[in-house]
Amino acid sequence: MLTYTTSNNNWVVCKLGEMAEEIRELYEPTSAEQYPYIGLEHIGQRSLRLTGVGKSTETISTKKVFHAGDILFGSLRPYFRKVARPKFGGVCSTDITVIRAKAKADQGFLHYFIANQAFIDHATNISGGTRMPRANWKVLCDSKWSFPPLPTQRKIAAILSAYDDLIENNLRRIKILEEIAQNLYREWFVKFRFPGHEKARFVDSPLGKIPEGWEVVTLGGTCELRKDKFRKEEHGELPLLNLAKMLQRTLLVGEMGKPDELSTSRIIFEEDDILFGSIRPYLHKVVLAPCQGVTNVSVLVIRPRDEDLWSFLAVLLSSIDVIRWADQHSTGTKMPVIKWDSLQTMPVLMPSESVLHAFATAVEPLLQAIKMTFSRNQNLRRTRDLLLPKLISGDLDVSELHINLSPIYS
Repeated sequence: MLTYTTSNNNWVVCKLGEMAEEIRELYEPTSAEQYPYIGLEHIGQRSLRLTGVGKSTETISTKKVFHAGDILFGSLRPYFRKVARPKFGGVCSTDITVIRAKAKADQGFLHYFIANQAFIDHATNISGGTRMPRANWKVLCDSKWSFPPLPTQRKIAAILSAYDDLIENNLRRIKILEEIAQNLYREWFVKFRFPGHEKARFVDSPLGKIPEGWEVVTLGGTCELRKDKFRKEEHGELPLLNLAKMLQRTLLVGEMGKPDELSTSRIIFEEDDILFGSIRPYLHKVVLAPCQGVTNVSVLVIRPRDEDLWSFLAVLLSSIDVIRWADQHSTGTKMPVIKWDSLQTMPVLMPSESVLHAFATAVEPLLQAIKMTFSRNQNLRRTRDLLLPKLISGDLDVSELHINLSPIYS
């Protein structure tokens, strides 16, 4: 039995089971109604946030119910540190433990307690199984830990959640910027309401009527697939961004890892490359590389043949129309894959140079802002993760700090 103590006299040592309980409400569908679904694949590693959300009808396996604010702990292979606290309710995989605080504990504090590396290490050590170790909640409940008084718990949760709130605010801003870019693309290149469209003359094309001076080309004619090999001695310190770490429906990069996490063939990408998730393309994983890094061949590393095409291709490849085209032309049933040989044949409507330049002028600042937000969020996560173990363990005493708590913490 693990006992985790602190030097703070007003902290109490008790079993985890006295502070938290597992919620084991099974989902029993009574209609075709859909609910948000969260599997392990939807929780980021070490990021404490979701990378996406599925639908309850996507899988026929047994599912559990969770409510808004419940803590979702990835108990299968817990060393991945997959912990999240959604602000909505839904259903989740049975590989996820749903945790709720008892009267002695604050739910926000408990979230960060579960995410603390000391708890993750203990959960990993007591896990059963070799190939796919699984943490047992009943065993975890018997471990003893030091917990601060409830007011201090709330202060700690408020401090750490401030960083997560800033991250979420940044993500919301990026969502708006991406919507602006996509709306501009549809206005100009789908509805043909581009600058000067009033004087445009339309001609026939394989895609129907298009403005004179525009042309229909293949995607492969505008960009190339890169498969630059990974060399450990040269690229071993670069960040890893594989398919599992790519966020859904956003060009923004979330958490990045280390190349050693991958055992499959690795390739490198350069800053500003467009990374397109080829496995299950309907997951809509397309991101802008904010720096040089490492991925594997399940991610298509796409580079424009001309720098002037960067903004246009980034918005095009992340559009829902391209995702649908890739999904329709994928091969395989359980794990459909879009191959470059197919994707590069996709017809693309290429505007005139003047319209392309005007689009780049309008959109490139938005895309650069998305890249810059990656750095801001990385710094926020890094600071939060430095503070988290010190606050949870009591090494940093905040009991005497005056903190304005929001109603949820007061």
